[in-house]
Amino acid sequence: MPDALTRPPVVSRISDLIGYTPLFELARADNGARLLLKLEMFNPTGSAKIRMARQMVDDAEERGELRDGGHIIESTSGNTGLGLAVVAAERGYRFTAVVDNHAAADKLRGMKAMGTELVHVDADSDGDELHTAAREELAEDMARGKDNTFFTEQHNNPSNAVGYYDVGREIAQALDNRVHVLIGAVGTGGGLCGTARELKKTVPGLSVIGVEPKGSIAFGPPAHDYYQSGTGTPEGATIGLLVDYDLIDEGAKVGDIEAFATARAVARHCGLLIGGSAGGVVHEALARLSELPPDGVMVAFINDGGEKYMDTVFNDDWMAERDLLSPATERDVDEHLTKLRRNR
Repeated sequence: MPDALTRPPVVSRISDLIGYTPLFELARADNGARLLLKLEMFNPTGSAKIRMARQMVDDAEERGELRDGGHIIESTSGNTGLGLAVVAAERGYRFTAVVDNHAAADKLRGMKAMGTELVHVDADSDGDELHTAAREELAEDMARGKDNTFFTEQHNNPSNAVGYYDVGREIAQALDNRVHVLIGAVGTGGGLCGTARELKKTVPGLSVIGVEPKGSIAFGPPAHDYYQSGTGTPEGATIGLLVDYDLIDEGAKVGDIEAFATARAVARHCGLLIGGSAGGVVHEALARLSELPPDGVMVAFINDGGEKYMDTVFNDDWMAERDLLSPATERDVDEHLTKLRRNR
């Protein structure tokens, strides 16, 4: 596997294209503080999660839990499944993804196109609620006692966080260790905490802010349904072992309306499509940018792009049907972005 920081000009596997994703300056405060987006949609599959998907498989192979012709099973809302689908296709593994209707349709189509077997826990349901606990239970049952079958169990697999160490190294190298704040979504916890653990080795004063949807329970109640995909811990699910509160200095919650309004506003301002949960991260980051010291640097971990959400976040009908469409909120974000981008 090539070093993520020195990728060769020609590669022989799609997974060799993982990493070395760009930083984009979205906004600048009056005092010169900058908000930079770590654009993980430039990875294959358009998401950061292919990083940890590869790491989980690498480590399972090293331990002898996966051998030639093996079977990978995972419970996923989409992006982890897409990453595992790539790795399974490259290495000749069978891959089964346990999913629910909360997953974006394009993520399911992408997995299926790469040969993934999809098993739905809510196949007879017309709703799009999260069924994380049911997915996890079924995936574990499917793998139990089967030879050469590995349940990657992303929420509790230490390899998940290890897969993001390169993100910390990439940020440190690109910014010469000059980072004040790292902010990102908290789902499994691997992305933010893995990045933070590595980055803090060279940036000891780093402040780390975790963002989850309102309704998620990682940073406390109340619990209720939410539509942000691939992030948070819904009621009934167990907070993953990778959510390391010792690494997270502060937790924040952002509602679906604000998260999606921000994603839509960023698209109009910059021509940049980001996912719904990434919209939540950017919303919180914009609100905090003025708190940084003069010429400070905040890096927002942007887990995935918005191309997979054309039927949801960027679809007015879908948004209106769920009472998520808020022109007033979008205007507020537009005005804030307009002001901050003038400072660039």
